Amino acid sequence: MRTRVWALLAPVVLWASAAAADDTPKIKHEVFTLPSGLQVVLVPDRSVPLVAVDVWYHVGSGDEVPGKSGFAHLFEHMMFQGAKHIGEDVHFEILKKAGASQINGTTNTDRTNYFEQVPSHHLETALRLESDRMGWLLDTLNQKSLDNQREVVRNERRQRYDNVPYGKERFAISQMLYPEGHPYRYMTIGRHEDLQAASVDDVQSFFKQWYVPSNATLCLAGDFDPKQAKAALNKWFGTLPKAPAPQHRPVATPQLSAAQEQTVSDPLARLERIHLAWHSPAMYKPGDADLDLAAHILGHGGTGRLYKRLVHQDQSAQSVAVYQGSQQLSSVFHVIVDLKPGASRDAVLKVIDEELARLAKEPPSAAERNRAVLDVESAFVWGLEGLMNRCEVLQAYQHYLGKTDALAQDLQRYRGATPQSIAAAVASTLMPDRRAAVFSVPAKAATPGQGGGR
Repeated sequence: MRTRVWALLAPVVLWASAAAADDTPKIKHEVFTLPSGLQVVLVPDRSVPLVAVDVWYHVGSGDEVPGKSGFAHLFEHMMFQGAKHIGEDVHFEILKKAGASQINGTTNTDRTNYFEQVPSHHLETALRLESDRMGWLLDTLNQKSLDNQREVVRNERRQRYDNVPYGKERFAISQMLYPEGHPYRYMTIGRHEDLQAASVDDVQSFFKQWYVPSNATLCLAGDFDPKQAKAALNKWFGTLPKAPAPQHRPVATPQLSAAQEQTVSDPLARLERIHLAWHSPAMYKPGDADLDLAAHILGHGGTGRLYKRLVHQDQSAQSVAVYQGSQQLSSVFHVIVDLKPGASRDAVLKVIDEELARLAKEPPSAAERNRAVLDVESAFVWGLEGLMNRCEVLQAYQHYLGKTDALAQDLQRYRGATPQSIAAAVASTLMPDRRAAVFSVPAKAATPGQGGGR
């Protein structure tokens, strides 16, 4: 159960009666596999005449190899270029004319998804489009389409990473945490030089390896008759060639042997920033949920320990953000503080160290623990209102845990957390000699002795 996933979810939530022992929300759904190897999840909900269509390909930037960073994200863009039967560059136009919404695709370290929400009478339109690009994309993939999308991706990197405040810091953190050869080192956006070197053969090979039906899961949530939906799914996906699911290469979890620090001169930044990061347990592994709760206890606006000390009491920080960035291979725990002009970096670091040490040594109060669990659980329940969010929850469970029926297990990770387990997770993970620290300094102030120095 991840807060960042919940903001994307939704199905029919069936609550147990007050007298029942189990008060866990439930998502009524069905799972089956087509002859092509494509896994399907059906979540019927006839309350509104809409259907969310959500396809996950189980490949992300964490599956990339050295020299080919950014390929997973590049291919996300290639999938919107068109396919054999629908033609080139018409995917969005067809869906818009059908009244679709939420049309997009995203890539992260672990998976790539494609989704749209359509009026229920246009469900087959969406299935036809997804089927065509799953089965016949290579028929239209050429140098022109590659050149076009490669430049789109490189411009996206410039706009969202290279030419924004604190963009340099994100690359610095990743390169401090991950050694050469680790697929997380260059982030999902990839390096310009790797994208520029990508060839049509490279992209075709990526498709053939990862974009097979047996490496994908399709979820439908909304207004459909299950029997009719199964017939349509068999029609559009059942006869696609079946191929073995690709193997994901194991990647060792890196560890920092000593604290690392780096100062970055940032011409676009207006405030000095402290960004601390630690390697932490992978998604759904022991300690992952405890660190989610620890992040809430430390950084939640208004009540978080760090937030109260730095923003309200000391008034040395403009903002405080603390979060557990959970991923499949390994996760990262982040503490990010934007300093007010004239604030001392050393003084702020001292406060951070004090609060982390206090939380590791003295378990949080029952009230702090309960507030964090309640916030997490309520965010999840509210997130279940949306059709697409419902699919995303079940997709995440299938991808990370190998089963869709994991809501109770997920929820129990938080309900079962104790003040002692939260403190133990902090003590074993957020050690001062195992952190990466990046100090972003506005370029005009990037001279010795300014910004508090360290």
